[in-house]
Amino acid sequence: MNKATCSGTLAEQDQLLILIEAVTDYAICMLNPSGVVTNWNPGAHRLQGYSTDEIVGHHFSRLYTEDDQKAGLPGRALEIARADGKFENEAWQVRKNGSRFCAKVVINAVRDTSGLVVGFANITSDLTFN
Repeated sequence: MNKATCSGTLAEQDQLLILIEAVTDYAICMLNPSGVVTNWNPGAHRLQGYSTDEIVGHHFSRLYTEDDQKAGLPGRALEIARADGKFENEAWQVRKNGSRFCAKVVINAVRDTSGLVVGFANITSDLTFN
């Protein structure tokens, strides 16, 4: 591999990271295959109230209402995304401070080159003020 190719790839990765970090109106987070948060953008911090250190390593179900957790919605969301490639829903979510907001949630399965699900991209927007 030549040096130009390597530096081009790094620049693309840097640009993608800059883009994700610049988004503040949408919560963008990465989940591992079992739903544990592995990455958290500033928009997620603003929308949900958790800092990166407070949420990374925890299951994303903590963002759902207690009723939705008891009904198994977070698990079903991952099952649907795994099977269909995508899950979409409008539902109440809970911020760190306990307040609720009406959210549009889109969860996309992220697959490796062999088709194995290696995680999920979770994008959430606040519909409360729209």
